[in-house]
Amino acid sequence: MRNIDRLPFILAGVLFLLAWLLGFPMRAQSAPLGDVQCTLITDAATGKVLYQDGTCDQRFSPASTFKVPLSLIGYDAGILSDEHTPSWDYKPEFAAVKRDQKTVDPTIWEKDSILWYSREITRKLGPESFAGYVSKLDYGNKDVSGNPGKNDGLTHSWVNSSLKITPVEQVDFLRKLLARKLPVSARAYDMTSAIIPTFQAGGWTVQGKTGSTRLANDADKIRDKRSLGWFVGWAKKDGQEIVFARLVVDATRTDMPKGLKTRAAFLKDLPLLVK
Repeated sequence: MRNIDRLPFILAGVLFLLAWLLGFPMRAQSAPLGDVQCTLITDAATGKVLYQDGTCDQRFSPASTFKVPLSLIGYDAGILSDEHTPSWDYKPEFAAVKRDQKTVDPTIWEKDSILWYSREITRKLGPESFAGYVSKLDYGNKDVSGNPGKNDGLTHSWVNSSLKITPVEQVDFLRKLLARKLPVSARAYDMTSAIIPTFQAGGWTVQGKTGSTRLANDADKIRDKRSLGWFVGWAKKDGQEIVFARLVVDATRTDMPKGLKTRAAFLKDLPLLVK
């Protein structure tokens, strides 16, 4: 081979060696990760699938949809008492966004999705009780270890961290909640139902919880530009009761939290999906 023919190979080798020595990544940081969307609706009593579209068996962070099981836990453990008790004042060490810097009770907690209130509940539970409840409820992957090496599972595991759940698992959990087949007290069921936000959609009375979060980098350190939006819950109309989960994971930027946009879209779609 002539020297001139070897030149491209020599240059490529030199560039690769320089990249390795300088610690540059060998793969593109901006490699796109796929969008995921799921809508799953089942009959609450029988579990019969009434509507399913998209990828519904992939686990993601529950984000603020975790406030549904956490409400059951809080009432069962006696930390929460009724719709408005306890009422806790905001403290600067919570480092919350401005809109959450206020006095919060259980109803406001669910309606406005206040993260610091959730963390106060789990702190009062303690790590062993918290992990025990999540395991007993069989919620998602049941992993409340938190971020590796940070010992933050008690306050961070459900927000873009170790705890993950699929839309199928969300629906299964909600069916057990409605059937009262979870290991919590009757009052925990009653009070959770009382504080979960209620909406109307084409004759359906809907109760549900949103969740929004940006996704972390994956194990390969590929930059994940996606965020997720959840809306999960149950609905009743003319004697029929359903449970549902809608999940949207993509890189689209929105003018509102993705969970709120996901909720709005689902409420608009529901009368067309189940008749």
